[in-house]
Amino acid sequence: MTCQEDHRYLSALDDLPENQAGPWRHKCAGCAYQRGCDDGFDGREAHIDASALDESQAGAARHKHAWVAYWLGYYHGVRRRAQPQRP
Repeated sequence: MTCQEDHRYLSALDDLPENQAGPWRHKCAGCAYQRGCDDGFDGREAHIDASALDESQAGAARHKHAWVAYWLGYYHGVRRRAQPQRP
């Protein structure tokens, strides 16, 4: 399936390394990043499988390494969870 979500254009993906080989090739880095954010924020164990991601060749996600995007998202999710809530 091809990803149609707006997260394909996240500026957070701009500086990620590219990947043109293996099971992560053409996987949506935006989907991976979002899943990482959710897992990190919710305190879930970090894990992602390339076969669970949609494909994407659009926007900032084009040719970006989805595995690296997941870990960046996970880091951002954990940091967001650790921030104190303001009233």
